[in-house]
Amino acid sequence: MSAPSDGVPERGPGTVGARITVNGEETPLAPAAPHTTTLDFLRERGLTGTKEGCAEGECGACSVLVARPGVDKPTDWVAVNACLVPAAALDGQEIVTSEGLATPGAAGGTPELHPVQEEMAVRGGSQCGYCTPGFVCSMAAEYYRPGRCAHAADGTEPDAEHGPNGFDLHALSGNLCRCTGYRPIRDAAFAVGAPADEDPLARRREQAPPGPVSTEYARDGATFLRRSSLAATLELLRERPDAVVVAGSTDWGVEVNIRSRRAGCVVAVDRLPELRELRTGPDAVEIGAALTLTEIERRLDGEVPLLAELFPQFASRLIRNGATLGGNLGTGSPIGDSPPVLLALEASVVLAGADGEREVPLAEYFTGYRQSVRRPGELIRAVRIPRPLSRVTAFHKIAKRRFDDISSVAVALALDIEDGVVRKARIGLGGVAATPIRALVAEAALEGRPWTADTAEAAARELRAAGTPMDDHRASAAYRSEMLGQSLLKLYAQTTEAVSS
Repeated sequence: MSAPSDGVPERGPGTVGARITVNGEETPLAPAAPHTTTLDFLRERGLTGTKEGCAEGECGACSVLVARPGVDKPTDWVAVNACLVPAAALDGQEIVTSEGLATPGAAGGTPELHPVQEEMAVRGGSQCGYCTPGFVCSMAAEYYRPGRCAHAADGTEPDAEHGPNGFDLHALSGNLCRCTGYRPIRDAAFAVGAPADEDPLARRREQAPPGPVSTEYARDGATFLRRSSLAATLELLRERPDAVVVAGSTDWGVEVNIRSRRAGCVVAVDRLPELRELRTGPDAVEIGAALTLTEIERRLDGEVPLLAELFPQFASRLIRNGATLGGNLGTGSPIGDSPPVLLALEASVVLAGADGEREVPLAEYFTGYRQSVRRPGELIRAVRIPRPLSRVTAFHKIAKRRFDDISSVAVALALDIEDGVVRKARIGLGGVAATPIRALVAEAALEGRPWTADTAEAAARELRAAGTPMDDHRASAAYRSEMLGQSLLKLYAQTTEAVSS
């Protein structure tokens, strides 16, 4: 029997019934069906603080805390959308709900409120209360984020999105409140201090989270499977080519909830160690396909500037805590946020199958609407970004809301400018064709030419003609085309302002 990297031995398939540790108590998964969401699993067991608001991961009323491998400590408390994650995906893992945050009272007395709950109460952060437990869980994840208070103490002045206590309001970008108003909620977030030394959830961070377990959970004619290694998973997919592969389930969860999709077999890949590596070297940055966007963001810490621009605009923190690059590319959506950025970075995908691996440039990966060169039984193991990186980059996402929205059009630009001349240009586009595309004609209009207003205007005209944008409820085709050209002109204005200042 193999062991994960943290040394926790795995449980073999079928040896013990699937179970989740909820608020410190092991809870059997049965009789839940394999497609049952964590939200429904909890509510059926009386933990009704977890609410369903949208069933799409957009409102945060369902958020809970999951113990995950930490970036700066052995364990991070991570907030996720319980409405999207299948309960079976949390087999062997440890979660805390809003009910589990309070400290039990002595001898059955009244529980003592958690500091986050206390601040929400005294600062008027709740009216009807429907969204409050979700806000509390998202706020608690930020409360326990390692280094939060250290960032507040380093002399950096707080801004509109960071409190004097280091609290990052992006932690709440996936939570909606329809009646309280956000000011008192923000006040509560900016009032919490550092966790006390005796805080059990703070102490819990010093121990490793539960290791991944092999899962074989079958009920009602459906099966949820997790294998302990990539090789075993690829063999399984060769045997079950009909299986639905899930990582963070931020896309599949919506299909289950909104479209009532059901799968006879679901295979989880989110804890595979071979898909969770991140390597940086002089020639390339290789990112494991099952690392969450939050993990990538915090581990890279700005090392790839264009990715650093992408992350705050990719849905919400709750979604980024589950979403993966492998999942975003695997769905093949033409409006995914990461493909334009990865195209501009000239990334490639490493595809793994039972017979070996192959590397495919991302520009050659997409073949049609939600179609790709990925063969049945293959997985995206990693995304590889070559070095050196372009020094002038930008990611412009045009959407109706600033955060947590689907883009009308997305533009990623990466330019090498030397001695005032554009030596190389790479432009990735989303939302203007059946697949994410490179703006090849606009790139050619830039390369070898001086970086001037005339060059930018000429390339912007070519960029407006890129793709085949359509009219829909998000934007008209004409608007999308105009935004493409405007994006390049915006980059030109920003670079010349930087030079003149």
